[in-house]
Amino acid sequence: MMGIAAQVGQVLLLREMLMVFHGNELSIGLILAAWLIWVGVGSRLGAWIVVKIQKPLVLLLKSAAALMVFLPATILLIRFLRAFYDLPPGAHLSLNDIALSSFLLMAPVCLLLGAQFVFLSRVWRESDGEAGTSGIDKTYVGEAGGNMLGGLLFTFILVHYLNPFQSAFLVGFLMLGAAIFAFHHKSLIGTNTTAPKTNNVGNIRHKGNFGKIHPVFWSFLVLAVIIFPFLENLDDWAYRLQWQHFTPEHELSEMHHSEHGAISVVQRYDQYSFFQSGHLVFTTAGPETIAPGLEEQEAVELAHMAMAQHQKPQKILLIGGGLRGVLGEITRYPAVEKIDYIELDETLTSAALPHVSTATREALKDPRVNLIHTDGRMFVKTAAKKYDLIMVDIPDPATAVLNRYYTQEFFAEARDLLNPDGVLVSGATSTPDLRGTAVANRNATIYHTLNDVFKRVLPAGERFMTFIASNKPEQITLEVSTLQERFRESDVEGEEFSPYHFQALLEEGQLRRVNWVVRSHGRTADAHLKGPALDPIFLDPIPEQEKTEQQLPSVEENFFINTDFQPIGYYYTLMLWDELTRPDQTHMLQKLLHVRWWWILPLCIFPLLIVAWLRMQNFKREKGTPPKKAPQGKKTAENTGNSAIKKPQQQSDTKFAVLFTVFTTGFSTMAMQIALLFSFQSIYGFIYEMVGLIMALFMCGLSLGAFFTHRYITPKSNLNLLATMQLIIAMLALLIAALLNWAAGVPSPAVIFAFFSSLTFTAGLINGIDFPLSAACYMSLRGQAEKTAGTVYGLELVGACIGAALASVVVAPILGILACFVLAAIVNSTAFVVLLICKKEGGLKYA
Repeated sequence: MMGIAAQVGQVLLLREMLMVFHGNELSIGLILAAWLIWVGVGSRLGAWIVVKIQKPLVLLLKSAAALMVFLPATILLIRFLRAFYDLPPGAHLSLNDIALSSFLLMAPVCLLLGAQFVFLSRVWRESDGEAGTSGIDKTYVGEAGGNMLGGLLFTFILVHYLNPFQSAFLVGFLMLGAAIFAFHHKSLIGTNTTAPKTNNVGNIRHKGNFGKIHPVFWSFLVLAVIIFPFLENLDDWAYRLQWQHFTPEHELSEMHHSEHGAISVVQRYDQYSFFQSGHLVFTTAGPETIAPGLEEQEAVELAHMAMAQHQKPQKILLIGGGLRGVLGEITRYPAVEKIDYIELDETLTSAALPHVSTATREALKDPRVNLIHTDGRMFVKTAAKKYDLIMVDIPDPATAVLNRYYTQEFFAEARDLLNPDGVLVSGATSTPDLRGTAVANRNATIYHTLNDVFKRVLPAGERFMTFIASNKPEQITLEVSTLQERFRESDVEGEEFSPYHFQALLEEGQLRRVNWVVRSHGRTADAHLKGPALDPIFLDPIPEQEKTEQQLPSVEENFFINTDFQPIGYYYTLMLWDELTRPDQTHMLQKLLHVRWWWILPLCIFPLLIVAWLRMQNFKREKGTPPKKAPQGKKTAENTGNSAIKKPQQQSDTKFAVLFTVFTTGFSTMAMQIALLFSFQSIYGFIYEMVGLIMALFMCGLSLGAFFTHRYITPKSNLNLLATMQLIIAMLALLIAALLNWAAGVPSPAVIFAFFSSLTFTAGLINGIDFPLSAACYMSLRGQAEKTAGTVYGLELVGACIGAALASVVVAPILGILACFVLAAIVNSTAFVVLLICKKEGGLKYA
């Protein structure tokens, strides 16, 4: 039950905070890091408390009661989080805000869970009447098994039938019930914890004593039944209060939950805005609006600009944007024969239909329109059709999910769906002069990424930059007269757009400026840090700029080519939103751009120097102290083969080596898990509903690995085996890095899911095997089971905390997802070398 409560609680808090943080994946690592560090602190605190108080069952019962209160209370605080910050409406929380909020909000629940691990370890050890690590191992296995069941329970049941408050209260109540049962069970069988194990539960049942726990349990059950119905009203009230702080001038109209995220519909007069996981998807005028104005003007301009880029577009693929007005404009073209309209979330479509304009609803009924609810990226990868025009109208790449539609791989897949004279049109938010490092970096990145795939790319636009690409250069143009002629020939009727709009949209001076910036920026080593250079006084016409571009230095691909496994585009978008809404909070993201891959090398050398210094100190002590004669018949480390048990003066280096190994295992497995989540999301499409299942698979492997080690490996306190595990982790990380490019090309969603499931399970399995080995080695050096449990468990979580934060905030978006696996391999290889040094007993002989 502790594992179930921990897993369900973690997923609940993660999903709630993702909504507040606009679905930003950078926050995933920070949220998990805060969770892990506080659980680690809680385990150390629990080890101190249980030694002082010596009543582990009482402590377990009280902590379970506190968890039932604090878990729902934390969800409520998350809903109110924006009220604690002075934020403009719609502004993102900065990286510092996310880190601080995660750190403070996670503390109460995680401290309780960390302490419970130690309390339960002590209870189990006393029940077994053993002084070793048996209690730690069993608790670790049981908790991991509970984590797995919790992930499955949430994914397949709780998320579909209960709201977050009800789910939190339910798992807290079940944990408290389990603690009450354990407390009364212990009271009934007496306090002799060192007695031989007997079938005490059976004895209680035969004596009729089982009913003695009923009054307490039934009291809590009655209380739960009374409270439970009110949690539905609490959920609705908390959501409405949350949106009052998010968009004070809007009213929350509807709230829907889907497998892709929480959908919120907010209203201001006759304008409706649709948010998914806190991120704005689109805004539209309501059906009561007689003449939609600014809400649909951007969609109208994009639709006609795109349609005029092809001389006779007949087969159209529209990814997103249909509900905000683009689809209605495309259906006005008589020559169009077929429109495949891709919308990811059917729940979003259903929620939007009552509120969109009449023209949009009529367009959805057009027989030429084929509405398909699926992942657009997966559709493009697997479709066998050919199109004249592909329009991608989705929000800016502010998350890794959205960034998938702006990468080199996606553009290449879209190119393969186009006819030889086909055109791809996409776009992103911009500024009139492209001044500012973030906006120039982001839009130049999109341009260079497109230009790496297509023969010709033309950017245009002020506050919204449209990117037009084709492998038939003469097909696309920014010549106003040509576009006006094509528009007239299309026989489109209506007053919303006319041929004269092209003249207003394509002002020559502004076109030259934006083309010069995106074509020239990104070609020096520090371009991503400095922003665009000052433009010349007289800028060449665009055809001349295209010729001059061929003589410019090559593009800095690490920072200006956006790929699935190096999603730098969404990092620049986060910088842009900070510049636009909170310019005083952009410094952190900008500073992180200075990170270089070789910075890891000094960090790997440092532990090697420490262990070398400790061994030198040991050597000096051994040289000055005559060796003691071992008592006759007593086994030593050499004759038992147990290389983790050394003489007291030799233990300092081995202790450091074991603890460093614990740290690196937590660091590497969490860094790989974050990288696998990012990779799965980039290839498969979404993790909002799947996050519980993914974590369940990891915990399943963890549980089986720990169980296997506890049951079948003897003795466990063996440095040889521990060192071998570090090498296996390093090799696994490199193997995953090598296989990811293959996985990106797999067209079958089922195969992709099976592939990532097996990798996640394997990572958990290795971590599960490693933990009992590390705990046994440290126990053989130090003794004191509860302190060993607190130290090893806590340090592994500290390593996992740092690994999660670095992988999600720095390594994955800046250096690339593959770099996370390389980093894990380097770190665990270092741990392997450290253990080898500590095992050396003269020459090349190892114990």
